[in-house]
Amino acid sequence: MATYYDVHPRNPQRRAIGQVAEVVRRDGLIAYPTDSCFALGCRLDNKDGLERIRAIRRLDQRHHFTLVCQNFAQLGQFVIIGNAVFRAIKSATPGSYTFILPATKEVPRRLLHPKKKTVGIRIPDHAVAQGLLAELGEPLVSSTLLLPDEEEPLTQGWQIKDRLDHALDAVIDSGDCGTEPTTVVDFSGPEPEVVRRGAGDPERFE
Repeated sequence: MATYYDVHPRNPQRRAIGQVAEVVRRDGLIAYPTDSCFALGCRLDNKDGLERIRAIRRLDQRHHFTLVCQNFAQLGQFVIIGNAVFRAIKSATPGSYTFILPATKEVPRRLLHPKKKTVGIRIPDHAVAQGLLAELGEPLVSSTLLLPDEEEPLTQGWQIKDRLDHALDAVIDSGDCGTEPTTVVDFSGPEPEVVRRGAGDPERFE
């Protein structure tokens, strides 16, 4: 059964955040809010957690997972990023964007796109997500909480607890955080390519 945490959306209770971080450290799988909808998350080295995300969402091996980072200092360990791309991403973060970039050797192969050797990264603009990342001191491997055969992500923590109680270890609820996923921009080629239009303004990359 998933433990349910009701936290304040702007001033999350440190005790609750610390308890969720401990669940993650013990290789648990959580559902947590971001600035563009709820996400599933686990530790970078949690192979079982990754497979649990695949099972919940019925994802194939080509799916791009996202490393959700607290800040640029953390992000720089995991992706190869030039000066021009750095400036472009820096100007848009934190925010509702996912950026696809070539991965460094710090990223486990199971997280990479099998052909491109790329990974998605993002820095969310959400107090709860930021609080959890700060407490953990490392990124969360994440995927939007969009269930198979459903058009929109789940938006309510109690609903997630009810639907996925058997599949998760913790649910953080801080209220409705919307249904629109991130805008995805691929920086792995010679020019940026908007591959999904979402919550972030895509025009700055077109």
